Amino acid sequence: MASVPLPRVLSGIQPTAESFHLGNYLGALRQWVSLQESTEAFYCVVDLHAITLPQDPAQLRRNTLVSAAQLIALGVDPGRSALFVQSHVPEHVRLSWVLECLTGFGEASRMTQFKDKSQREGTGTASVGLFTYPVLQAADILVYQADQVPVGEDQRQHLELTRDLATRFNGRFGQAFTLPEARIPAGAAKILDLQSPDKKMSKSLPPAGCVFLLDEPGATAKKIRSAVTDTGREVVFDPEGKPGVSNLLTIHSALSGRPVAELEEHFAGSGYGDLKKEVAEVVTGALEPIRKRTQELLDDPAELERILAGGAARAREVASRTVADVYDRVGFLPPAAGSPA
Repeated sequence: MASVPLPRVLSGIQPTAESFHLGNYLGALRQWVSLQESTEAFYCVVDLHAITLPQDPAQLRRNTLVSAAQLIALGVDPGRSALFVQSHVPEHVRLSWVLECLTGFGEASRMTQFKDKSQREGTGTASVGLFTYPVLQAADILVYQADQVPVGEDQRQHLELTRDLATRFNGRFGQAFTLPEARIPAGAAKILDLQSPDKKMSKSLPPAGCVFLLDEPGATAKKIRSAVTDTGREVVFDPEGKPGVSNLLTIHSALSGRPVAELEEHFAGSGYGDLKKEVAEVVTGALEPIRKRTQELLDDPAELERILAGGAARAREVASRTVADVYDRVGFLPPAAGSPA
């Protein structure tokens, strides 16, 4: 009996910080690990996307390696998933140009990231790369014929553009692309900033509210002990009335595996200090093995680069077939035999 192929998944993360944070981990990256069980996974560090904003070259190289090391430390298995750096697979850019030529100017200008930045700062400061960013993101997905894309609500608009471009190309040139579906990962937790619990945890906010995976345990515990809480002293889950406490309960539950209702019982009669102390213990206990494993991987950069080269080779096997088919359909003259790819 023929085996049914696993659905193919593509996801990427930018190397724009020296460490991922707890929101990245619990909101997305932990689900990357679990998806390896049921999908054919392609995971990339999207360094091409990172340069839509200015980057220090040496820091970008360092952050790219640190990002890859963290993904492996979190449980992404290069033996099961293709783990690679986006710029190591030139087919992303080669496909992106074709898709850009199918994208309307108005369509691109309505994309959230460009619209938000241009409204805040004016279009004069926004790069063309930021404008076409969603089209490159579409190419990232379509070049692997991904069946599913793990997305949060903030990325749903970009996935719709991807589907629109795939449909447009298929209608004009014949069936070349799989139409990807959104996959909302089960168990994803929305983690809020410790100092501003009305906002998602983000590296762009002041660092006191953001728990970085590679922080020293003492620094992590201090941030949690200093987390903003709410009026009263009762430890209950109430995202509207008690966003700070609710965020701490969400973090505890996500890492300990204990349901929030059970934690409410556990903390009945206790105060916010007890909650913070225990959350700090849970978080530091969960993150310390990740921090140590990341450092072990970074201590052998040659091996890490070998892993990434292997992932890029696997990715190119798939991506090169897609680009060859697309280029043929568009009408590009194929290179002569023996010409460089």
